[in-house]
Amino acid sequence: MRIARFSIDGNVAFGAVEGDKQDELVLDIIKGIPFADFELSGTKVPLSKVRLLPPVLPNKVVAYGRNYAEHAEELGNEVPDAPFAFFKPSTSVIGPGDEIQYPPFSQDLHHEAELAVVIGRMCREVPRERVADVILGYTCANDVTARDVQRREKQWARAKGFDTSCPLGPWVETDLDLATASDLTIQLTVNGEQRQLGRTSEMIHSIADLIVNITEAMTLLPGDVILTGTPAGVGPLSVGDEVAVTIEGIGTLTNKVVKRG
Repeated sequence: MRIARFSIDGNVAFGAVEGDKQDELVLDIIKGIPFADFELSGTKVPLSKVRLLPPVLPNKVVAYGRNYAEHAEELGNEVPDAPFAFFKPSTSVIGPGDEIQYPPFSQDLHHEAELAVVIGRMCREVPRERVADVILGYTCANDVTARDVQRREKQWARAKGFDTSCPLGPWVETDLDLATASDLTIQLTVNGEQRQLGRTSEMIHSIADLIVNITEAMTLLPGDVILTGTPAGVGPLSVGDEVAVTIEGIGTLTNKVVKRG
């Protein structure tokens, strides 16, 4: 099931996305929330009539850096022996079609296409054999990064945590099992030109590795998001660019870069 969060006529709801052709997609409005038992209402609205929102509002976004060897190498970094986590605040999250605001304190903004894991239940100290049980589904993400700030400040709070630096969407795909999600094509285009192309099977540390790693330290809540790293090919974004992340079996997340202010 593809679960989207959307607004229509000032109201916010979740809906199941139905259909195959983009111009014919409809939303069957969900009664309840996707983190508990729910029913489909049978009330359907065309996707073209709603505004898609970030598919979840995470309490926290846990991101993992340097999880693809070629990406680590292209930036001159060593491949970490253990998963390397950092955070993006909830205020960094935007949805499909929302604008990425170029921060005024940077002159070198980069794109980073990533598979995002959406947590479906509260969990802590998750054993490897139970990882699949805590996953609601998967979505597309763009870990937008102020690369010059990242290099200059060494720690990454401002470089990766500024407002609008975490586009998510267009929806959460719940029908992918862990094995399938671990070998998907992930690509990114800027103004239609391909910049990144890889497979999630190229991750150094697997999805299960990352969930085990972070839940050793902290509790994850329903709707929390884990970013799993980016393949090689990261590069600059400019004001006016349209950037699109496409992941096999999930969909495409598109955002435009604008000047803040």
